[in-house]
Amino acid sequence: MNRKYLFVDRDGTLIVEPPDQQIDAYDKLAFLPGVIPALRRCIEAGYELVMVTNQDGLGSDSFPEAHFLGPHRLMLQVFESQGVSFADVLIDRSFPHENRPTRKPATGLMRTYLADDAWSRRASAMVGDRATDLEFAANLGVRGFRLGDGEWDWPAIAQTLCAAPRTAEVERNTRETRIRVRVDLDRRADAVVATGLGFFDHMLEQIGKHAGIALSLTCAGDTHIDEHHTVEDCALALGQALRQALGDKRGTGRYGDAHEPADAAAVAITLPMDETLARAALDLSGRACFVFDGVFPRERVGDLPTELVPHFFRSFCDGLGANLHLAVRGDNAHHMVEACFKAVARALRAALRRHGADLPSTKGML
Repeated sequence: MNRKYLFVDRDGTLIVEPPDQQIDAYDKLAFLPGVIPALRRCIEAGYELVMVTNQDGLGSDSFPEAHFLGPHRLMLQVFESQGVSFADVLIDRSFPHENRPTRKPATGLMRTYLADDAWSRRASAMVGDRATDLEFAANLGVRGFRLGDGEWDWPAIAQTLCAAPRTAEVERNTRETRIRVRVDLDRRADAVVATGLGFFDHMLEQIGKHAGIALSLTCAGDTHIDEHHTVEDCALALGQALRQALGDKRGTGRYGDAHEPADAAAVAITLPMDETLARAALDLSGRACFVFDGVFPRERVGDLPTELVPHFFRSFCDGLGANLHLAVRGDNAHHMVEACFKAVARALRAALRRHGADLPSTKGML
């Protein structure tokens, strides 16, 4: 049962619905923003498109069919020219007061589909612009999306339908630390971090904030001995969670610059903080490598030993499978450490960002 459908309304969903709710002239035909690339992406992801539309009184004196057909056929031709084809177009012509079983949200038009068990209800969906479209989706047993409700537009719908969720949860339990990490690479939220080390928490929050991801990390570690195990194991767990959430890395920027070609050298993110300047270059290569250049002017910032800063990033690269070059210069140790975390987070932000479905490697895997 691999077949899946995307059922779509027409007016207000594919094309703009005019005030009189009739597209009966060519100058009334206008496409909704983002609809064509979104539908192309859905087709590439394996969806078959089926248009299901109520056209009140179509064929009556109030809505002559001849006035409808020209703009409707032009709409289909434009879609076709852009690689968007509909497997079926289903039109109900009744008025609302007639309460016919073929009029959405009723499913009379869908008898053939409802009698067919060769497609997945769970994988299919319905997109419309009215509450009745959501009722129709529920009656079909598929997921419903309503455009214009403040949450959904076509790019967001295509992203939800076509992209596997980039989330992960990792638990790492040893005799020295007990860690739980959750990440969502496609959602921004305030980081929730608790490691028992205040300044280290603040630095991990910088990663969540400046990488533009949702991050939750808790750690119960043997800080009564020292900070080493907590810092190292949090880095390993965070890197592992990011690696799991990335999946096969298709569509990612891979490098620390969103516009850098896949076969080019990584572009550095340079970040100033007062007298401090940090520079991070990142490649999600699948190969762990870390190079650090910098000397901190004091041994601790808060409860974090500065010698553990490069060790954190080295362990992070081990967990993530990343190549990271990090350099920092400055006079204030606090500024230097924070600039390091922010620069790496900004490089991550660019590398994690999605740009389509291509794999950014000539090897065929990352």
